Amino acid sequence: MVNWLVVGIGDITRKRVIPAIRDEPRSVFHSVLTREPGKAAAYPGVRVYTSVETAFEDGEIDAVYVASPVALHVYYTISAFRAGKHVLCEKPTAMNFAEAQSMLAAAQESKRLFGVAFYRRLYPKLIRAKQLLAEGVIGQPVLAEANHHGWLESEARGWLRDSALAGGGPLFDTASHRIDAFNFLFGSPTRATGFRSNAIHKLDVEDSASILVDYESGTRGIIDVRWNSRIVRDQFRIVGTEGELILDPLNGPRLVVTTRAGSSEEQLPAHANVHYPIVEDFTNAILDGSPLSSPGTGAILTDWVISAVMANG
Repeated sequence: MVNWLVVGIGDITRKRVIPAIRDEPRSVFHSVLTREPGKAAAYPGVRVYTSVETAFEDGEIDAVYVASPVALHVYYTISAFRAGKHVLCEKPTAMNFAEAQSMLAAAQESKRLFGVAFYRRLYPKLIRAKQLLAEGVIGQPVLAEANHHGWLESEARGWLRDSALAGGGPLFDTASHRIDAFNFLFGSPTRATGFRSNAIHKLDVEDSASILVDYESGTRGIIDVRWNSRIVRDQFRIVGTEGELILDPLNGPRLVVTTRAGSSEEQLPAHANVHYPIVEDFTNAILDGSPLSSPGTGAILTDWVISAVMANG
């Protein structure tokens, strides 16, 4: 069994992470670290810590799920590694690529597992898309496009508007998942740039970002994310020399393959709790030695792209 410590009781942990740990048959929701212990009242029998030092001294804890604001990822993650714990961290890995590298170095020094919760890598249709690309079904992929548009969220996750805590707006929050999906499909990025703007909302972070990423294979990725459109979009497609894959909406089950020979469609739904497969995957890696689907070594490449966009202003 894997005893989990969850850092932070927020929207994501309450709705997804804690239920995933509780449902995973070889996992135990052992303890929580929070500045507001009253939030833990909903979880009787779970140990409650308010001190990092005391929490990480608990020898019964095997793995830590870091679900703090992004600015604190590096602190909690490195502290956990120094205490000999495995770490599964929320996305993006860190505030910048340098911080992400330091987290990976701490993992390697501690010889503990380091994963990042890019759970879309375990979407059945994204796995299927990777298989189809490897089989050459649409020829050589030359262009990948992803758009995620919506209106500014409510104050429920207000820290996302604070650059000191979140790093950025939709670039960090929603683009990171799509950058990682491109990296999963096409490998290591070789060049990246982009633009951020505040077209509508005058926030401490951007309300929109557009990103360009090039890959060794010759594929170019284009991502546009917005908090300033009342028309919701979740588009994802891959154009190849002989056809295209359409995954719209990315969070839905539909996968369409179109070639000159015609079109076909598959329905490949994700798990009802999208965090469950990533928790299961991490637990299997600890107990069985299976490879991580979203290891820190690959996850920090998303931070590399984000840092390139941030450097462009």
